[in-house]
Formats: sequence, structure tokens, C-alpha cells
Amino acid sequence: MRSAFLIVTSLCMALASPALAQGTSIAFGALKQDAAAPVEVSSDTMDINQATGTATLTGNVLIGQGSLRLAAKTVRIVYDSTRSQIARLVASGGVTLVSGEDAAEAANAEYDMTTGRILLSGDVLLVQAQTSITADRMDVDTRAGTARLEGNVRTVLDVKN
Repeated sequence: MRSAFLIVTSLCMALASPALAQGTSIAFGALKQDAAAPVEVSSDTMDINQATGTATLTGNVLIGQGSLRLAAKTVRIVYDSTRSQIARLVASGGVTLVSGEDAAEAANAEYDMTTGRILLSGDVLLVQAQTSITADRMDVDTRAGTARLEGNVRTVLDVKN
């Protein structure tokens, strides 16, 4: 009986303290995202480099694809080898990613349009309803509607009776 009490007490203390983990998987976004959906972009300036197959958006950059929104100071668009499709979006400077009710902030993000994966890095903050989670990196799979947080993952679990 005493050992059961100690186990329950230890579990409650662990749940009430900040959670630490090296990797945590969670749902992200309201719906699965179609990586082939049209991409809408807006910014203060756009520089196109035909030789490298890139375009750089600067200032108040907002990119939308379906229910997914990405905002940043700068986004570099990299086209595929045929230069007919966007292959990657590379964002930096105050990156915000929103999908449904979920939002994440980071220093940088890279969206691989062919796989539908978005890697956020640098002081990642994920907010889902009343829950906040911080980590070094977050890998979002837009096709599955999931995310994995890695490196110094921290959150506070609220245990209510």
C-alpha cells in the first residue's frame, strides 16, 4: 500500500513539474494540408534571379497555402530543376506558422514542397489552445497533420482534480 502511494505521489509530482524530453510527437493543424495546392505570396519587395531559379521576398512576407499561413521577414523561394514548380521555401526572421487553431514561432523555417514537411528551428514556440511547448526544432508533416518537437522540449502539464 505504501509503495503504491509513493508511486502515485511521484507520478503526480512529475506531471506537475515542467516536462522535459528529447522528442515529442503531437497533432498539428486542423486538417491535413495539400502540398500541391496553389501558393499565394505577398511582400514589400520581390527579387527574381533567373540564373539561380530563386526569388527572394522581403518585408512583411505572408505565404498562404490552403489553411496554412507562414509569415516572416524574408523568404527565399527555390524552384525545381525545370523551374516550373516551387521546390522549397526558406524563411528567416521572426517566422510564424499557423494551421487551423495551432500556431508556431521560430527563428527559421524550411518548407519542402515535394514532401510537405516544414522544419522550424531556433527557439521554437508551439501554442495549441492553452498549451505552450518550446523546443530547439519542430518537424511538421503537413500531409499527416502531425509535428515532432526535438531538443530541449519543455512544457508545463496542468493537472486538475
